Amino acid sequence: MSSSKAKYSHLTKRGANPGSGGGGRNMNTNRDYSINLSVQQVLSLWVQGTTLQHFAEMWYWVFLWCLFSSLVVHGAMGLLMLVMLQRHRRGRLITVVLVAVGFLASLSGAVVTSAAVAGVYRVAGKDMAPLQALVLGVGQTTLSVLLSFSRVLATL
Repeated sequence: MSSSKAKYSHLTKRGANPGSGGGGRNMNTNRDYSINLSVQQVLSLWVQGTTLQHFAEMWYWVFLWCLFSSLVVHGAMGLLMLVMLQRHRRGRLITVVLVAVGFLASLSGAVVTSAAVAGVYRVAGKDMAPLQALVLGVGQTTLSVLLSFSRVLATL
């Protein structure tokens, strides 16, 4: 027991992982395992490294872009509804309820579809560029708006 403890004690003391060749001397096998989960990084499209490598990063970035674009769409539609329903007796209540329900529905859809996209990227072993996360997140919102305005749902 003590010999195996002594054998691997240098790994725990120096903070290296067992596959790094003993104490982090081999720089080729060291990888950056930091996760970019800052809203400021997402909005600025800046990532430490150049790509998103982990499932959580990919999901978070695609989800946040879908969330932000959905906020813009639902905010604009909420303002339009307030203007159009200003003389209605319960116009403000109708606006708040419809915008909240629409936003929550798109939010729950964004959680699932962002996880699916990140899962496909992760299983394929591909990294995601920050601009790809932007395009995929805004694309999800665009597709949901197009589907909402089409008559496809009425035929189901």
